[in-house]
Amino acid sequence: MSTSIYDRDLPKTPANYQPLTPLSFLARAGAVYRDHTAIIHGRQRITYSEFYARARRLASALGKAGIKRGETVSALLANTPAMLEAHYGVPMAGAVLNTLNTRLDAAIIAFSLEHAETRLVLVDTEFSGLMKEALALLKGKKPIVIDYVDSEFVPDGARLGAIDYESFISGGDPDFAWVMPEDEWDAISLNYTSGTTGNPKGVVCHHRGAYLIAQGNVLTQQMQRHPVYLWTLPMFHCNGWGYPWSMSVMGGTHVTLRAVRAKAIWQALAEHKVTHLCGAPIVMATILNAPEDEKTKLPHAVEFTTAAAPPPEVVLARMAEAGFNVTHVYGLTETYGPAVVNDWDSAWDALAPEARAAKKARQGVNYIPLEALTVMDPETMTRVPADGETLGEVMFRGNIVMKGYLKNKQASEDAFKGGWFHSGDLAVLHPDGYVQLKDRSKDIIISGGENISSIEVEEVLYKHPAVQAAAVVAKADEKWGESPCAFIEIKPGASVTADEMLDWCRKGLARYKVPKHVVFAELPKTSTGKIQKFKLREMAKNV
Repeated sequence: MSTSIYDRDLPKTPANYQPLTPLSFLARAGAVYRDHTAIIHGRQRITYSEFYARARRLASALGKAGIKRGETVSALLANTPAMLEAHYGVPMAGAVLNTLNTRLDAAIIAFSLEHAETRLVLVDTEFSGLMKEALALLKGKKPIVIDYVDSEFVPDGARLGAIDYESFISGGDPDFAWVMPEDEWDAISLNYTSGTTGNPKGVVCHHRGAYLIAQGNVLTQQMQRHPVYLWTLPMFHCNGWGYPWSMSVMGGTHVTLRAVRAKAIWQALAEHKVTHLCGAPIVMATILNAPEDEKTKLPHAVEFTTAAAPPPEVVLARMAEAGFNVTHVYGLTETYGPAVVNDWDSAWDALAPEARAAKKARQGVNYIPLEALTVMDPETMTRVPADGETLGEVMFRGNIVMKGYLKNKQASEDAFKGGWFHSGDLAVLHPDGYVQLKDRSKDIIISGGENISSIEVEEVLYKHPAVQAAAVVAKADEKWGESPCAFIEIKPGASVTADEMLDWCRKGLARYKVPKHVVFAELPKTSTGKIQKFKLREMAKNV
């Protein structure tokens, strides 16, 4: 077998080849930006040298607790220093970080812990009640529990474990020789998707993808040295879109918020001279609808990255007036968060408002680290015409696509059929290559940046004794982007009110999944009895 002269006697060696990992960003920042503030949390200030030392302490402590390479460490934490440290310290121990959605119910938390085979879990005492309930549902061996006590904000939270976080990491070595991945394909994180049917799927991400998405964020946002990032996006959501790692690239400052509140956001923007933040439409609504006495004149334009439903033109105009430049992105948990960006052409600024809004409504083009993005017929695996009209499925290919679904070979094979990742989202392809979503084949509703399965909500509705048929669709929502709208057909002779149905839903669903609107009507069906959701979506517009 002949080889090129460029393959001969030129092997990979430790000197010229190392696996890519975002952990190296913090190691560099700890030396280069050692005295620069890395984290601001209430009255706390943590420099980069301290951040790096604390992450190594956590990694060391995990090793002493018996956590081995490839084992799972879960975290039920708010946006806090501990959550940022976990994004480095857990993989520095060779383990895999599983961030848990604090808004889920105990049954789903319990499923995630068991499915991930979690060995140790970090628990914010604000959520100790939720975790206690979840732990009680576990059938096998329970994980070690480490309590995180955020005393400035949650001074009276209940304790579940034998040791608190600060005591735990104090037993770790600040100079710990942390573990590099053996291969950049090694798992770095596990994130559970909202299940469309049955249990959620565990999305496994690798070091290479985390490294690339972190740099992709920096390039997409054109970040300069020492950006200041305000944490309004939950870090449990797709690992905070990779921003826990992105900030270390440029020696940026994390300003952490436990909850999205208008007054706290505006105070942070002014006090810390925030340059960047991310969030769903609900965050924009929170900022814009704040009382005037809570707002402040911003000294510079703040970059705001939003996902989910594209912002209406009027909202973009109001954000610009308030001092924000909005960038619209799109992605999935399976693509490390944002993998598509509405790359704005300044020439479009001159367009009439309606034409400009049409440009803004498009999801866009591939992120720099994503190899390819297109819209294809999922049956023939051929690209649809770039006519802005022909529907197809959004397909992704590249290094910021997940490894696959944990312990779910069939789902992984289905997702990667034909050499592309099948998103399940239906879209059109415009002549200039920009993608625009038109529907979601799995009927996912994106509310406040979180996925809600219409099927899951319908299952709860169907359990009510008065319900004969039910269907849930997305309704445009100025505050949340989208919200669930439930259409219900009542059994003959039965009676139930909308308030009673909402109370019923609250007992079986996480709060954010409860329908915002309930409509009693005969559901439109095909000749075979299938509910016609496209008609319901039209009806929802007038609710």
